[in-house]
Amino acid sequence: MTFSSFSFDGTITKAIDRAGYTDATPIQAQAIGPILEGKDVLGLAQTGTGKTAAFALPMLQRLLTGKRCTARALILSPTRELAEQTRKAFEALGKETNLYALSIYGGVSTSAQIRSLKRDMPEILVACPGRLLDLMGQRVVSLKDIEMLVLDEADQMFDMGFLPSIRQIIEALPTGHQTLMFSATLPSEIRSLAREFQKDPVRIEIGNSRPVETVNHIVYPVMQADKYAVLASILKENATGQALIFTKTKHRAQKLATQLLDAGHSAAALHGNLSQGQRDKAMLKFRTGKARIMVATDIAARGIDISGISHVINFDMPDTAEAYTHRIGRTGRMMHSGIALTLATPDDRSMLKIIERLVGSPMERRIVSLADSEMQNALDARDKDKKERNPQNRSGDRAVHSGQRDRSPQARRNDRVPYSNRNARGKQPCHNDAQPQGNSRDARRSAPHAAHPYRDSYNSAPHSRGHYPKEYASIP
Repeated sequence: MTFSSFSFDGTITKAIDRAGYTDATPIQAQAIGPILEGKDVLGLAQTGTGKTAAFALPMLQRLLTGKRCTARALILSPTRELAEQTRKAFEALGKETNLYALSIYGGVSTSAQIRSLKRDMPEILVACPGRLLDLMGQRVVSLKDIEMLVLDEADQMFDMGFLPSIRQIIEALPTGHQTLMFSATLPSEIRSLAREFQKDPVRIEIGNSRPVETVNHIVYPVMQADKYAVLASILKENATGQALIFTKTKHRAQKLATQLLDAGHSAAALHGNLSQGQRDKAMLKFRTGKARIMVATDIAARGIDISGISHVINFDMPDTAEAYTHRIGRTGRMMHSGIALTLATPDDRSMLKIIERLVGSPMERRIVSLADSEMQNALDARDKDKKERNPQNRSGDRAVHSGQRDRSPQARRNDRVPYSNRNARGKQPCHNDAQPQGNSRDARRSAPHAAHPYRDSYNSAPHSRGHYPKEYASIP
């Protein structure tokens, strides 16, 4: 279905042509018509399938008639990045309509937003719930003329605990407004909210919440200690396109970005500990291509729409299958192809099985054989980091200070008294080079421990680094 079949106003049609849109995506084809008719819509579609345009285009069409210079449409977003991206979408698609959109979110000056509200008098508000309630409490924002409400990425707003704020905002809206909900997944909270605040909604479900089919999924079995070395090898092999790397914590995102910068990569970090100015600067570097690699937490799993992202790399496994869907949805957008790479440790097996059930098929496994030189570089970087965190210990081994014994693991093992001499206090432990014989208890206790296949990969022999047991390579 083409956009010409919707009979949009000429000003909107020009913007559609300028954006390069020709055929509507499935969610757009099924949602635009009911929205234009004023019906409530519950849209469930894979991330990256054009949900923003699915509600932005009919919203602009409906707002062309009626009051101006007063807020008539409200879009609630879970993150600042998504709110700003949605505002820019309205700015591009409504450039010639004279409809103004303003984004409202925390982390920036409240007084500046108040001045913008009074000066620009926007018809469209794109807001994060917390800052919107703050401005409503100051009686700066009025929702009395709101005709259309959109809950964008509704599932994440519930995950972030916005449900009480959303209820408070909806109760402040006039009766009879149109309510649109869009999400990539459909938790029970959305179903209950739809029943409570929507009137006979048109339910549209595209793709059964699975990741888009244009993404190729690959798993790299890896030990936790080998992750950086494997990542370095992956980035070396895939030197083209932009890569978005996800970590579990803010600290790890910043640390990994610093490591990549030290290794000569153009990288930036995006996480919640950064100020809004720092986050905007990082996003600008990534959008303009000055940074080829972005290392981020899950705040970037929504709100980043960059066509140049060819690879999404899960440095840390996500906590839920839904989070995986949103992460890898940053690539393969709008029918372009993309690659999703996941570094999976033995502890990630259960989550990997859940994700594979969501994807609908087993993921391809690849093993990275790390050369000794590459591994040594990774070891040097790890040792350097340890020294920086522990400045009192500058040597590879544990320092032996005056009056102190060497308490390294090997030293503690050597200090163990044989079982037969435990009652002989004051005697020196015997260290025999001969291998213990027989099946005696003493022999078993003094025998070397069997090597564990998943333990101490950095302490293994150099020739075995990067090579994992067969049962590990075939993570189910």
